[in-house]
Amino acid sequence: MNDHTKKRVAAVTLGCKLNYDETSTILDDLCKQGWQLSTIDAGADLIIIHTCAVTKQAEQKCRQKIRSIIRKNPASRIAVIGCYSQLNPQILSEINGIDIILGSNDKFDINWYNNIIAGTIPPPFVKVTPSCTFKATYPGYSLPADFCADRTRAFLKIQDGCDYGCSYCVIPEVRGKSRSLPAEQIVERARLLASSGYREIVLTGVNIGDYRFAGLELCDLLRLLEEVDVSRIRISSIELDVVDSELISLVAESKIIVPHFHIPLQSGSDTILRAMRRRYDTSLYRDRVQQLVECIAECAIGTDVMVGYPGETEDDFRQMYRFIKELPLAYLHVFSCSVRPGTTLAGQIDNRERVPVAPQEVARRYSELVELGRKKEADFKSRYMGKECIVLFEGSGSLRKGIQQCSGYTRNYLRVVVERADSELKHTMTGNELNVLIESLDDDLNLKGRVLS
Repeated sequence: MNDHTKKRVAAVTLGCKLNYDETSTILDDLCKQGWQLSTIDAGADLIIIHTCAVTKQAEQKCRQKIRSIIRKNPASRIAVIGCYSQLNPQILSEINGIDIILGSNDKFDINWYNNIIAGTIPPPFVKVTPSCTFKATYPGYSLPADFCADRTRAFLKIQDGCDYGCSYCVIPEVRGKSRSLPAEQIVERARLLASSGYREIVLTGVNIGDYRFAGLELCDLLRLLEEVDVSRIRISSIELDVVDSELISLVAESKIIVPHFHIPLQSGSDTILRAMRRRYDTSLYRDRVQQLVECIAECAIGTDVMVGYPGETEDDFRQMYRFIKELPLAYLHVFSCSVRPGTTLAGQIDNRERVPVAPQEVARRYSELVELGRKKEADFKSRYMGKECIVLFEGSGSLRKGIQQCSGYTRNYLRVVVERADSELKHTMTGNELNVLIESLDDDLNLKGRVLS
């Protein structure tokens, strides 16, 4: 089959790193069946839209993106897949122009994409297997060779689903129970990524700290991955209860696992944490974070925090604010509570066991925490002014006022921008780890520096 007769596929991914990883897996499998990768702008026979449903806002963003893509690409077949498809396929099926809707497990079956293009199934076709029946998980790896020339950072799936049962969380409904990939398969794919030129591998999953397969747990897997010839291994979001002394010591001694943790907090009020069914209190969270920064050099810790959880009082919020203010955090991701259908929290509200916080109060609390997060981020980044950092540069670069820019990340996830009046800058820097002197922090909290020779 030559390039003129190949079916062309493009993809848009919304949501978490795990979604990006799984989109890559699907695209790779399609390429193995003779499809040609394309972009939306270049035209495609099939456009895959990988959705998120973690909040109402995420769902709204998905709907807007879907309608925009349909409007601009009337000749393309549209496949909507992932968490939103799993949670509420009925709403999606009402959007005119969607050809096929596939749930969280069904999206990996390549036959559905072939069938919709061949016209053997009538649109809008819906295939959503109930999450309670999910048994297998699927390996993930980065994009196929001809999709991305800048092979810098790859996402590698090690686990899917979650058994924790937090009261507000819809993940068990859309992703199923926790299940992990075999360690040998993960290591094999990590070696493949490394040999393909990727310099950093990001381990992804819904709850990667819950990794368990054939007697091995997360630390066992990390020790196996340390043998892979790659510059960096990054742990994505991880729950506090698995950030124990063994993991902290392992990262502290490792030359490959980077000193960066994203550990969701959700609330700084013990009352709210109990209502959320989280597996820690503020005392444990404080102790673990303190242990991390004391034991691991240059450790950066980010977190998720939620405001406006139903029943959250002003005193609960003030406790959270003071608690976060005292923590040595590098950044915050702030969210307003979004009540998801089918969760314990949704049932509590329906039964009037918990009362939603007034929208104006949610907005005020959100703004206060965003501003606190900005200050924490500025304070953390300011510590690096005048220091030398190793930066792994990625992306194709960009021009700004005739000046070529290229950016990358330090080991502890600080984004650094370098500018030079050199059109070849991106070619000489992308994919390389270079020593950079940090010189400034602008109003948008961008660190800027220059490469040291």
